Amino acid sequence: MHILLTNDDGYHAPGIQSLYRALRKYTKHEISIVAPEGQRSATGHSITLFQPLFLNKHDLEGEQKGYAISGTPSDCVKIAIQGGLISKPDLLISGINQGSNLGTDVFYSGTVSAAMEGVILGIPSLAVSLASYEFKDFEPSAIFIAEHLDLLVDSYHEGLMNINFPGKVEAEWRGTKVTKLGKTVYENVFEQRVDPHGRTYYWQCGNLIQDLETDTDHRAIQEDFISITPMHSDLTDYKCLETWQTCLEESGTIFVKRD
Repeated sequence: MHILLTNDDGYHAPGIQSLYRALRKYTKHEISIVAPEGQRSATGHSITLFQPLFLNKHDLEGEQKGYAISGTPSDCVKIAIQGGLISKPDLLISGINQGSNLGTDVFYSGTVSAAMEGVILGIPSLAVSLASYEFKDFEPSAIFIAEHLDLLVDSYHEGLMNINFPGKVEAEWRGTKVTKLGKTVYENVFEQRVDPHGRTYYWQCGNLIQDLETDTDHRAIQEDFISITPMHSDLTDYKCLETWQTCLEESGTIFVKRD
């Protein structure tokens, strides 16, 4: 199996490098790395259209190559697969990210968006995050992914698995839970400041309000479980679609443009 690694923390970030080493040690798969050249967190699913993408090549073990790209995480996946940098992978893993990707934060996450780009291009994908900015030991999470890779891929081979690890030593993990996305709500504050040239600017900050509803990814991490959330790219509201179809069929109404 050929695995593509990417992330939003940058090519040289410890999370992706720890994952690469673990996969090399505990599996026999081919591994390529195509990741941003630097920090690209919270870029969501953005892509670069109006400026060129530059790359730096890095040698990896075996015949595979690594590339650091000047663009976004989604750029990295697109150019890797559609730009012919590497042979088409059988699996994409995005991460390991420093910090959680839980609940509705996945819409802003470069980590999850890179994995979703893989799904859009027909590649089963994992998004992997360590739910802490202070705890920096990625090795236990990396080894867990390597040792359970076949099970993770076989259990959901057509979509995306969003995996978050507790930001604690492995001895304090309580197990694994399959979860749904929770709701991530921020009490945002925009702090206004003035620069030395008299120009007004803002810093966005605020407090996180977590929804700890049962069976959510937020709740699992809060209780020191590994959270695994199956996701897919189809955002269609099928319940609403069915309701509208029924409504139109029963009423015979057809919406037309009026002069």
